[in-house]
Amino acid sequence: MGHNHSLPVGRGLFFIAFAAASWGVGGFVAAVLYDHSGLGPIAVTFWRYLGGLLLLAAMRPLRKARLSKPTKTWMVVNGLGMALYQTAYYVAIDLAGVAVATVVVLGSGPVLVTLGARVFLGERLGRTGAATVAVSLAGLVLLTSDVNQDGGGGHPIEGLAVALVSAAGYAAVTLLNRAAKDDPYDSALGGFAVGTVVLLPLALMEGLLPTRGGIGVTAGLLAFLGAVPTALAYALFFAGLTVVRATTASVVALVEPLAAVALGVLVLHEPLTGWSAAGAGLLLSAVVTLSLTEGQGARRSRTTAVTAKAPAATAAASPHHQRREESAGAGGAALADGGGGDCAGRDSTTDVALTGLAPGPVTTTVHVPGERTGPEA
Repeated sequence: MGHNHSLPVGRGLFFIAFAAASWGVGGFVAAVLYDHSGLGPIAVTFWRYLGGLLLLAAMRPLRKARLSKPTKTWMVVNGLGMALYQTAYYVAIDLAGVAVATVVVLGSGPVLVTLGARVFLGERLGRTGAATVAVSLAGLVLLTSDVNQDGGGGHPIEGLAVALVSAAGYAAVTLLNRAAKDDPYDSALGGFAVGTVVLLPLALMEGLLPTRGGIGVTAGLLAFLGAVPTALAYALFFAGLTVVRATTASVVALVEPLAAVALGVLVLHEPLTGWSAAGAGLLLSAVVTLSLTEGQGARRSRTTAVTAKAPAATAAASPHHQRREESAGAGGAALADGGGGDCAGRDSTTDVALTGLAPGPVTTTVHVPGERTGPEA
């Protein structure tokens, strides 16, 4: 079964942008959770995945329309990729700081996705698209140029390497879900199941339970992380990938750092420098440009499909075509009446002409004048 092309491209773009913004909010909430509960990033990711798994599993019986179910191999690969890039991203932050990890992971992600989409999916970007990707990367660098480096572990080389691993995992998940013909809901569900199993031993080593703060607040924050930036966001992201090109999706997903910066300015009253504002402007322009291009491409595809069908529909409605169909029906009835061997006296020319006009498979019956024969088996 193919992709869910009944989903409009505009809605797919919105799904991806919403998912990315949710991830940006999720990072903000996760940072609050770290300080409040004492949980580490791997433990928080584990609880997020477990919450997303339980929520999607509980809602699955309520769904009506479904595409094909992912295979076990596909779910394992998807889950490993999701767990890899999430965990590696947090490790990169610990080793090299927020700015380095964000720029490398989110910056190299679109580049890797673009290359992979060209090689494996046959998606052509074009000069305008390539320039737009470059603009988005420049905007990302400027946006994160003033991010506070407190919390970085002072290991930039190791952090860079781990960040590249995270970016590779993100690109792989994006490309695989773009190429997949499976139900995006079940893809997210299977990914959470595998990710939960993979992350459990790592979370146990880090510390699975909170060490401080009120349990009610911790549970509430974890519930939000499991519901919105995890279950809802990934299901929408994978659904959007069924109609949006992988490269476009990877650039639209750069809404994530924009959402994080906006929260910092609006909630924490962090200053927005000129460089950060310029970066945000470049990022937004890149997202809007590629989104408009994606929508125009979808409209052109629909127009081409309608134009291709129009001549066939016109021909089918013509009087000549209708007369041919009436003749075909008469020919089919005549052959049916003569199926028991009442073909004496008809020559072969008439039989071939009627059989050729009859709908369905063409069966040629040859009669020798003066002989009674039935249709050949």
